Amino acid sequence: MATYKKRGHKPSNKEERRKTAEEDSTTAEVFNTLDEGAGRFETWVADNQKYIYIIVGAAIVAVLGYLGYTRFIHEPKQNEAVNEMAQAQDYMASALRASGAQSDSLYNLALNGGEGKYGFLDIIDNYGGTDAANLAHYNAGFAYLRTGQYQQAIEQLEDFGSDDEIMAALATGGIGDAFLQLEQPEEALGYYEKTAEMRSNSFTTPRFLLKAAITAIQLGKADAAEEYLTKIEDEYPESPEADKVPVYLGQAGTMKN
Repeated sequence: MATYKKRGHKPSNKEERRKTAEEDSTTAEVFNTLDEGAGRFETWVADNQKYIYIIVGAAIVAVLGYLGYTRFIHEPKQNEAVNEMAQAQDYMASALRASGAQSDSLYNLALNGGEGKYGFLDIIDNYGGTDAANLAHYNAGFAYLRTGQYQQAIEQLEDFGSDDEIMAALATGGIGDAFLQLEQPEEALGYYEKTAEMRSNSFTTPRFLLKAAITAIQLGKADAAEEYLTKIEDEYPESPEADKVPVYLGQAGTMKN
């Protein structure tokens, strides 16, 4: 049991005086050690304060720089790019509704601009790094694809990046379409397969499974074609592509006989 000592208590005998002296000595050593440690730290800070200020200052500058860039440069640049791209998007929408030479003319305006407004290529050149420029790659890719400029279509669609389930799949599938038009069916098949695997939805998945199956038939790959067609039949029976499955299954089966 611990013994409580009253304040001001004086040692009554030699042994108690010895213990008191030892306790005082130990306490003094502890405080001396703490003082020495604090002193060494203060000395280290004093000797290295220039470098500490540089490190802390650099961190502050980096944070403020990022916030400043986002607020005063990137956001205004993004907003400006969106406004500048509005006319190109109107041309693109009109081109999708038109046909023949009129359609091609509108796609070219969407790409290169008109009426003093930027086209998608201008947005890419002048607003690189913005979401608008990224979207311009997507639109430019399909404008090139629909005007028969397949290599340019591939380049633009490869530069597009998105987490959007539909747009990401359409862009990758669009690269496959361009390769198919360039008479490179092996490359086209690879992109169709990639597109069918990268997303799972009732719009893009059966669409590119069917394209993969048709391309596989062209390449004489009956087993692969049957695999893709059966997947449409089993997993997407309500899709428009499912109605076409029996015809291509028949073609694939004929190849194996």
